[in-house]
This record gives sequence, structure tokens and C-alpha cells, in this order.
Amino acid sequence: MTNTLRMSTIYFLLTIFGLFMILPFIWMISTSLMTQSEFNKNEAIFIPKEQYHVWEDGIQSKRILVVMDKGDSTVVHVLNKELKIEQEYLSIPSSQIREVIKKPSLSWDNFKKAFNKVPFGIYFANTLYVSFSSLIGVLLTSFLAAYALARMEFKGKNFIFLLFISMMMVPEPIYLISSYMLLDKLSWLDTYKALIVPWCVNVFTIFLFRQHFKSLPKELFDAAMIDGASTFGMLWRIILPLSKPIIATASVFSLIGSWNSFMWPLVMTNRPELRVLQVGLSYFNQEASTQTTLLMAASTFSIVPILILFFLAQKQIIASAAKTGMKD
Repeated sequence: MTNTLRMSTIYFLLTIFGLFMILPFIWMISTSLMTQSEFNKNEAIFIPKEQYHVWEDGIQSKRILVVMDKGDSTVVHVLNKELKIEQEYLSIPSSQIREVIKKPSLSWDNFKKAFNKVPFGIYFANTLYVSFSSLIGVLLTSFLAAYALARMEFKGKNFIFLLFISMMMVPEPIYLISSYMLLDKLSWLDTYKALIVPWCVNVFTIFLFRQHFKSLPKELFDAAMIDGASTFGMLWRIILPLSKPIIATASVFSLIGSWNSFMWPLVMTNRPELRVLQVGLSYFNQEASTQTTLLMAASTFSIVPILILFFLAQKQIIASAAKTGMKD
């Protein structure tokens, strides 16, 4: 009974903390489905609710904005079909005004307006190109480096590995200026090379692969050497088939890192046609700073691809996390 109570308490606390973590995302999605006037009223937080007034005189029905109530009459602005004012300060009988409340009100047009306001199509294309190009480089370099650090014997191997690990402790702003000067010397600034080549090596992925390779039985490699397999033969025939979960995990982490990259592409590129998604979202934030609903719509469709990718690969991520801590 004690164990059952303990597990129930743990799951209850995890559920509470999980809800707190996803509340900002729920607010972002609900705000993206509101109209701007509805958001400005600050009446609906999580459930979009559209509220407006209609003038019905028995002949026609028009949407209005209430300016002032004068008892039996009300001063209003009359709106056209595009919700722009066509008549100002019109006094009409209060009995002809009807309040309309739509709950929930889902303004899907926010996504279309946000996508068309700036060239998000170009930003998505640039991000996909940079992300997958970097991913190929990361997998190739990490696979070879991790195999050397895990299974090959050479002088200074542990020192090199510790040097790699120490680089994970250095924050990006520390080496940003020196990297900018180096890329300037190579004439790579404001090109795709600046966005791709420096990120074709990832220390965390090397560490992840190394831990996985060390967990593989040594007898497999001994048997392959007896059969005459070369180093690349062992990589292709033995390690690669056994590394699918770790490759999936490394791919997801690399794609998420490239997708969310902001500081590096902001500093290293300037041309609008080279902007990646996060940089483009930042410029969109400046242009549409007063249109919160469009900003939330843009933020929503910018993270949807990464969420889908994570949910598709979550089993491989869990499997690789379980194997990473194993040793010979």
C-alpha cells in the first residue's frame, strides 16, 4: 500500500508539473485562434470567444462598434463587410442593437495572414536546407570520430575526448566574434557555407555515439576481425545496423538545434533571402509587434514540424537513452 501511495504521489506531481509546462503552448495556440480585438479585451484566456454588436433595424443587419450609450439611443460606428468603418458616430435606438457572442471562435485566417505577411516560405526552405545539410555532416563526422574514440587505441585518446567534452561547456557567445573573423577571412559570410559547415561537427553527438559504441559487445568486433572485416566493413555491417535508435536520436537533436538556431545565423548572414525561420520570426516580430494573434500564429506553425518529428521518433529516443548509460 505504501508503494502504491508513493507511485501515485509521484505520478500526480509529474502530471501537475507537466500541465504547468504545456500551459504556455496552450495559451499560444488559443491566442493564435483569436481575433486581435478579442485578444485586446483580455476576456478569453484559453478558449477563443468573439463578442460584437449588430444593428438590426428590421431591413438590414450590420456590424457596429459601440461608442457611447445614451439611454434610449446609442452612438455607434457602422462597419462594412471588411470590418472597416463606413459611418461614424451614428445615433441609433438601443432596442435595435443585439450582442453576439461566439464561443469558441476559431480565426484560422490568422495563420494565412501571418504566413503571407513576410516570406515564410523562403524561411522554411532555407531552414530545411541548412538543417538537413548539417545533419548529414553531423552524422558522418560523429560516426567516425565516436568509433575512433570508443574502439581504437592511440596515444592521447582520452585527452582528446576530454577536450571535446570541455567544449560543451563553452557558451556560443564566447566564440561568436572569433568565428565571425574566421569566416570573414574565408569569405564565407552571408553564404550558406557559414550556416552549414561550422555545424557539421557536434560534440554532444560524438559523445552520444561513443557511449553507444562502448556498450556494444567486444566479441562482435573480435569475430569480425577474425573473419577479415576491415574497419569500414565493421562500421557498415555491424555498428550501423545496431545504431538505428541512436542515429534517430542524434538526428532529432541535430534537426531541433538547427531549427531553433537564432544567434549564429543572425550574426553570420544579412541578406533576406538567406534568413532561416527563427531569424525571420524575429523580423516578423518587429513588423507585427502590435498584432499578437499573428505573432502567436507564426510561432505555432514554426514549431509544428519539430513537434511532429519528436513524436514520430520518441520510441527511438527512449531506446537510445536507455542504452547510452550501459558499459562493457
